[in-house]
Amino acid sequence: MSPTLDSKLAEQSVRTLQFLAVDAVEQANSGHPGMPMGAADMAFVVWSRFLRYDPSAPDWADRDRFVLSAGHGCMLLYGLLHLAGYDLPLSEIRNFRQWDSLTPGHPEFGHTVGVEATTGPLGQGISNAVGMALASNMLAARCNGADFDPVSHRVFVLASDGDLMEGVSGEASSMAGHLRLGNLIALYDDNRITIEGKTDLAWSEDVTRRYEAYGWHVQRVDGHDHEALAAAVEAAIAERDRPSLIACRTHIAHGSPNKQDTADSHGAPLGADEVAATKNALGWPLEPTFHVPDEVREFFKARAEEGKALRTAWEGRFATWRGEQPERAGSWDAAHADVPADITDRLLAEAPTNDSATRGHSGAVLQTAAQLVPGLVGGSADLAPSNKSVIKGSPAVMPGEYAGRNLHYGIREHAMGAVMNGFLYHGAFRPYGATFLVFSDYMRPAIRLAALAKLPAIYVFTHDSIFVGEDGPTHEPIEHAAALRVIPGVNVFRPADGYETALAWGMALERGDGPTALLLTRQTVPAIERSAQGELADARRGAYLVSGTDRPDVVLAATGSELHLAVAAAEALAKDGKTANVVSIPCRELFERQEPTYRKRLFPEGVPVATIEAGLTAPWRDLAGADGLTLGIDTFGASAPAGVLAEKFGITAESVIERVRTWLG
Repeated sequence: MSPTLDSKLAEQSVRTLQFLAVDAVEQANSGHPGMPMGAADMAFVVWSRFLRYDPSAPDWADRDRFVLSAGHGCMLLYGLLHLAGYDLPLSEIRNFRQWDSLTPGHPEFGHTVGVEATTGPLGQGISNAVGMALASNMLAARCNGADFDPVSHRVFVLASDGDLMEGVSGEASSMAGHLRLGNLIALYDDNRITIEGKTDLAWSEDVTRRYEAYGWHVQRVDGHDHEALAAAVEAAIAERDRPSLIACRTHIAHGSPNKQDTADSHGAPLGADEVAATKNALGWPLEPTFHVPDEVREFFKARAEEGKALRTAWEGRFATWRGEQPERAGSWDAAHADVPADITDRLLAEAPTNDSATRGHSGAVLQTAAQLVPGLVGGSADLAPSNKSVIKGSPAVMPGEYAGRNLHYGIREHAMGAVMNGFLYHGAFRPYGATFLVFSDYMRPAIRLAALAKLPAIYVFTHDSIFVGEDGPTHEPIEHAAALRVIPGVNVFRPADGYETALAWGMALERGDGPTALLLTRQTVPAIERSAQGELADARRGAYLVSGTDRPDVVLAATGSELHLAVAAAEALAKDGKTANVVSIPCRELFERQEPTYRKRLFPEGVPVATIEAGLTAPWRDLAGADGLTLGIDTFGASAPAGVLAEKFGITAESVIERVRTWLG
């Protein structure tokens, strides 16, 4: 039940949302007023009648989630959060899009209270919502029952035409339909306008029929008719076996005499004259700006009290349930538990010591990690046998069957990245996702957003170099390690053997402030013999001494499958009377954060440096220096057996030794 709401108060509330957006965009002289004006009706219906939230406890675990996938319309969300009673004062609404404000140009998770996901790049938000809904169903499968369902929240998402044009939303929506995520309700703002003009310039499909084909429950309503909207939402909530799409026919800049249904209102202020005309047309006072009627505030205050009562009642039932159902409560705790503080040490204690591909080492380490972190779940984009990414002994998550830990994403890398982010926004479980490194390109938008939102996603990227071999250059990553390393906040590990693979997994799981990528080999690599055993503790610092002395003649630095080549070159140089220090750099990002004294200890001033990695050489120039040697590959690969490629591209021990000797003279 919601506080008393008549049609006049509903209209006032919608007008308040519309003109908070209009005034904020006008004052900032930047923003998107049209979408908030057109979508205010549907958002208000959800927030006033259905959404379960408590602004005094914004992280309440069983709150409904509301994701604004159309992030350009963020002033609609900010207006809702302000009115609802979240810690977002009117001064922040006035400060829209300004330096250090809580109302940035697109919503940012962790920056503005009540924002459930960082959205803006179209298609990501609705795809995140799929991850949230899936996490919720998986948690419910473990915890619900015995006269109380601690997991009963729904996921609402407001999506635009642009969201549904982007390919990532198609992948994720297809996955949602397949998995029958009945707790997912998408309101589609069908205003038929994008930046360039009417959508029929580039888009003529029947979106509702497409979603029906995905397996969604689809309805069509007038997006400005509150009772029709409410009836559609009620029907969507009642539909538990399919996700729901409510196609809401709306008018962008609804109520603006000259800008309604035009692209002019999409991404620019209405302008002073049109603001005045619109306020006059809709019976809204010209002054003061940012006007909020007292009765609207009172309504939302009552709504917040209702939400608080729901939350406190849930907490009481939850406490009773925890005492009566310790096994189910244990499943709840496992899904939300922090990773053990000593996870890296425990994984290193059982690190593989044999010669193997690092993807094989990763598969072995994963089994130990899964035992230590019961909330760890994940899957692959149809490459699990190659990625070695299955948690053994656990069933797969399937339509209507959500108790397992293994996810089948299908050939949907775009969706996998965004769905993983949705898991992390939701708060239950710790996800990983796997594919070939060359296909990380498909995931890049979601990886970037994970870094921006500081989400600790884990990416398992196998087949990390030309040594994929016969698959040829289309499948051989040359630039991909470098491309991932330039994303701020991403830690990229390229481990050399079982020890470093265990280290990489442990540090990825330890991390709580950003994503980690593990780059793993297809081909077998030897276990590394480390003569500088006392330096192993430094491996956590991203780079460490494998062998050498305090006074080297040269430093040979390598990553991953090329580390053993550096070891071989050092042994050959020793026969020449030259001392070569071998430095492994499993994670360059961690190393670059170390203090200068440590970096200089590994790379002493005046000592020549050679770097070895089967990928682009330019990113290593700053470490090697102007006169250093950077060994790698600056062209696309070729199709041939891995051994032939190693010889042709000069990535063999013999070639490395010869080139280093020539370089040193």
